[in-house]
Amino acid sequence: MPASELMISSSNSDLDLEMVYAFLSQETDWAKGMPRETFERAVAGSLCFGGYLDGKQIAFARLVTDKATVAYLCDVFVLPEYRGNGHASGLMKHIFASPSLAGLRRIMLVTTDAHHLYAPHGFKSLTNPERYMELHRPDVYKRA
Repeated sequence: MPASELMISSSNSDLDLEMVYAFLSQETDWAKGMPRETFERAVAGSLCFGGYLDGKQIAFARLVTDKATVAYLCDVFVLPEYRGNGHASGLMKHIFASPSLAGLRRIMLVTTDAHHLYAPHGFKSLTNPERYMELHRPDVYKRA
């Protein structure tokens, strides 16, 4: 199916939270084992986008943002059986055209293998990586 058939919504009431939680907590390296309560707080505190084909959610992206200056793009996925059809690119185009994100000074993300997806939307490697710091707790969900 062409990406143009993807319907995108930023309404949390449209999200298939069961599917999104199951995929993130069971199928991703970055959120495996995430407690449900943590997931629900993350969704409630973020700007979320769902991608739908014929009413079924097949894609998701979440931005942690103040909607004024900065955002962190995370939890982006397209269900495996729908990949390779341009849906991720369509989702990104919609997100970055969103009026609530148009004036942001900085949008950040972390990816291990999807640089090809984000580069066409203006993302590039850090110009000054020495300025960035992180407190990374990869096992935090195992302790919860």
